[in-house]
Amino acid sequence: MTAARKKAAETLADADVVIEMLDARVPEAGSNPMIHELRAHRQRPCLKVLNKTDLADPAATAAWIAYFENRPGVKAVALSAKKASDVAKLPALAQKLAPHRDDNFKPLRLMIMGIPNVGKSTLMNALVKKKVARVGDEPAVTKSQQRILLTPRLTLIDTPGLMWPKIEHDADGYMLAACHAIGRNAVIDEAVAEFLAGILLARYPQNLIERYQLKLDGLDPIGVVEAVAKKRGCLRQGRGGEPDLEKAANLLLTDFRSGALGRISLETPATRAAMLLAARAKPWSQAEAPAPETNDQS
Repeated sequence: MTAARKKAAETLADADVVIEMLDARVPEAGSNPMIHELRAHRQRPCLKVLNKTDLADPAATAAWIAYFENRPGVKAVALSAKKASDVAKLPALAQKLAPHRDDNFKPLRLMIMGIPNVGKSTLMNALVKKKVARVGDEPAVTKSQQRILLTPRLTLIDTPGLMWPKIEHDADGYMLAACHAIGRNAVIDEAVAEFLAGILLARYPQNLIERYQLKLDGLDPIGVVEAVAKKRGCLRQGRGGEPDLEKAANLLLTDFRSGALGRISLETPATRAAMLLAARAKPWSQAEAPAPETNDQS
């Protein structure tokens, strides 16, 4: 992680615009503060790309675009990196952030950054229009930087997923784990599914009802996971029909990640502001159990 950060800092000196890839479902929780620090130090503008917008709540995504657009030196766009027509818009948007880099002598240099498993490689392949980066549904697929001359006027720099050493807020860790930005060896699926179920109960109860035909009256988050286990036959063998919470948790997380549960965002500008306010008000002695560690990512 330290080596990746140092290399990113060196490369950023030769870049004009940072394209920060974000998961539209968790755009602020998934924004690495080190990326902001690095580009602020070099005074580089940023195009925030809210990827996987086809999985996110459209209303929440619109709120995030407006939120980011209010920041100096920042533009924001929502897209799916799997759609070539969406990706084709990015160079022109980035060009507006560095209008002085627009000829064969001063090509626009774009540096793609973001956390693991957010879609950087998919975006890179779409921009180049061929497979130049490995794509996978696991964090830390890209291992090293690569630089590609797309046209005489445009250079792309792809970077490995960059996590920060410690996630400050527990909720951020669980949101990132739910979106598969943190490897499975760093989390307990049942805990992540319980956290996800709490958000679904509060903001998307109809999605639970429609997907699993549940009656939510009286259910708490762990009750939701148990109900999913019973509805989908996730039962432990030889335990008298006892719910298999691990299997049900994996099912709930898979349905969320694939979009089978519908278009869901785990945070909005309003819910994030409320979370930060609550975190500042909470005495340190009442802190919750630590969020998932991120030391296994580079």
